[in-house]
Amino acid sequence: MLIPASLLEADTLTRLIEDFVTREGTDNGDETPLETRVSRVRRALDKDEAVIVFDPESQQCQLALKRDVPKEWLEEDEA
Repeated sequence: MLIPASLLEADTLTRLIEDFVTREGTDNGDETPLETRVSRVRRALDKDEAVIVFDPESQQCQLALKRDVPKEWLEEDEA
């Protein structure tokens, strides 16, 4: 299930993005400041290049590039 970023409270969205960019394995030695990484993800969400994916079974949220999301999920979101 895709969750529009606009439905999240600003603080909730920021915490979700911060959690994503600070997860082990996401920095790959990148020394970019946290604020810059958060801004990049926020821009990708704003430009509709990234989406928030929610799995109701596990109650987990993930951020993903839109191109990596199954097309049927995107079609469900548009319906």
